Amino acid sequence: MGGRIITVGLFGIIGAAILVSLGVWQLQRLAWKETVLAEIEARIDATPVGLPAAPDREADRYLPVTVTGQFLEDPARVLVSVQGSGPGFRLISPFGTEGGRRVLVDRGFLHESIETVPLPEGEVTVIGNLHWPDEVDGFTPAPDIARNMWFARDVDTLAAHFDTEPVFIVAREMSVSDAPVTPLPVTSEGIPNNHLGYAVQWFGLAIVWLGMTAFLAWRITRRTA
Repeated sequence: MGGRIITVGLFGIIGAAILVSLGVWQLQRLAWKETVLAEIEARIDATPVGLPAAPDREADRYLPVTVTGQFLEDPARVLVSVQGSGPGFRLISPFGTEGGRRVLVDRGFLHESIETVPLPEGEVTVIGNLHWPDEVDGFTPAPDIARNMWFARDVDTLAAHFDTEPVFIVAREMSVSDAPVTPLPVTSEGIPNNHLGYAVQWFGLAIVWLGMTAFLAWRITRRTA
């Protein structure tokens, strides 16, 4: 009996140690992710700069920029639901800068009950952040161009549709009113950070593992008593 108890005990301790180490690793990942999120938030809130000549999708992601120019065409409508507001659309408009560039501007949210909204007229200064949203997967429907119904902010497809650079600015504010459109600026809220939950799961499994080990040891002693 003693040998079996020792084997079960070792098995339980080793298994629990592995599970605890995975929990500790997730806590380390949590600290790393919180540092990354703090850096992203600081970058988002930094002082806006001029639009880079050739923005890089990784190096310039979340970069605050300011551009001046004119909105050129009616926007693409990207289906979205906003908590507290319900379903509606993000309005993505082509924008011509003073320097002759054509880029994309995400103007914000328009509730589905509003049929049309005029383009801001004249010279407009837009302050926002560069972004290349990753919203397309194998289940995303193709846009219904005839109905102007889009299902994701697919920068490359939108740029091809409007003949712009694949440069995407999510507006934070404008020099003119764009009501009833509500800006939906870039934040770090949508970036997943589930490491604490994973750590709790691993630690919980370690406790269950030890409990099962203790129960098995108890059963062995009962059978041999």
